[in-house]
Amino acid sequence: MKVALIKIVGWMMLVAMVVLITAESYIANRNSKDANKSLLSNDPSETGTYLKNKTLDRELSSNEISRIKQYSKDYGIDYRIILSIIKQESQFDSTAVSERGATGLMQMMPMTHAEMNEALDLDSLEVTSDNIQAGIYYFSKLYNLFSNIKGEDRLCFSLAAYNAGPSRIYDAQEIAAYMGENPNKWTVIENILPLLSKRYYSLHQEVWGEPKPRNGYFGSWRQTVKYVQNITNTYKNLNRTE
Repeated sequence: MKVALIKIVGWMMLVAMVVLITAESYIANRNSKDANKSLLSNDPSETGTYLKNKTLDRELSSNEISRIKQYSKDYGIDYRIILSIIKQESQFDSTAVSERGATGLMQMMPMTHAEMNEALDLDSLEVTSDNIQAGIYYFSKLYNLFSNIKGEDRLCFSLAAYNAGPSRIYDAQEIAAYMGENPNKWTVIENILPLLSKRYYSLHQEVWGEPKPRNGYFGSWRQTVKYVQNITNTYKNLNRTE
């Protein structure tokens, strides 16, 4: 019993150290006058704002804008969240193709494409309108996966899942719960994600009874944390009153 308690305390101290390292960065990213604004308002009153906003690199066509707004409305997501995702994913380049094979504005992976094609009966994710619809629909599914989480935390969890896959987030939540932390707070999960890497195999043994996470090791946690930070910052900038 004493040995188990010592191990748990040790892991909690490790997480505390990670929290201290990233706390300053987190506070800086939270510093926005619109921090308390609803993240899913879907308010269309600023239709052209994002075309002029300095945080965006280039303009979208009127057809692309129309598609983004319509599908966002259909699936219950603020279109400005989608614009922020597109900026991060493809820099508004509809012809973008990643090294891993992700395509289009929403950078949909081939496997996800197959799932969305079955659900929506799409022709091809290389068709811009289909890529937009599939990406927004997929994000809305991820958002609904975290319906028990509220406010900005829910958005952050959904974005992290869009980048890394929901299974990675579930694994991090399991570790958080094991350590007595709140598994539904993004400030907790972003500091737990590093513990999914291979070096913490002994922790994995304690949590899952085997020396690796339930869904495998995850070494790209920095990318996911930065991804969420970038998109939420862009989204807040789009909501900021000039």
